[in-house]
Amino acid sequence: MSKPPILVADDHPLFRAALVGALAGVRPDARPVEADCFHALDVAAAENPDAELALLDLNMPGARGFSSLVFMRAQYPAIPVIVVSASEDANTVRRARDFGAAGFIPKSSPMKTITEAIAAVNAGDEWFPPSLNEADDHSGAELSERLSTLTPQQFRVLLMLADGKLNKQIAYDLNVSEATVKAHVSAILQKLSVDSRTQAVIAAAKIEQGQFAQLVEDQQA
Repeated sequence: MSKPPILVADDHPLFRAALVGALAGVRPDARPVEADCFHALDVAAAENPDAELALLDLNMPGARGFSSLVFMRAQYPAIPVIVVSASEDANTVRRARDFGAAGFIPKSSPMKTITEAIAAVNAGDEWFPPSLNEADDHSGAELSERLSTLTPQQFRVLLMLADGKLNKQIAYDLNVSEATVKAHVSAILQKLSVDSRTQAVIAAAKIEQGQFAQLVEDQQA
């Protein structure tokens, strides 16, 4: 019987090795599938949709803010995700939870804590730093729900729109026709309930910044 895959996505080789080591202590029967950038994570997830867990660094090449987490939760909702991040402020932790993370491990955590968090999520529970105030708002939930309806290609187009790329440039990068890009943009606007590319870019910026409270007001401005 083949070993169940577990995704380990981090661009720092030494920390990725530390995560693999911690994982071995909890799930010695698992097969770590490593990724060092968003593209590699995309490929790894597509090749291993049966992965039982994903350990995810937010700040990998090709990812911005919460984009990789949003992508994983939208496209592979059956795979629980533990965010592993050097950004340890309460706001970042809350936003990760809002976007569907099952856990959050600060990179400054000792190995014992990392192992504890992996074990908890592996058992079907959640694990967040004890200092997180559970009473705080979940204002990213609405945007997260909308983003979850995007296809992987539409999500890529949205991020390219946020980079300021024109339809022609996006078509070239994705090796598709401009007509296809236009169709994707139209679908994105509809799914995000916005009326223009600018408003879609505002929504994409919220993913990066973790600022959601003014989403509706921004869209109506």
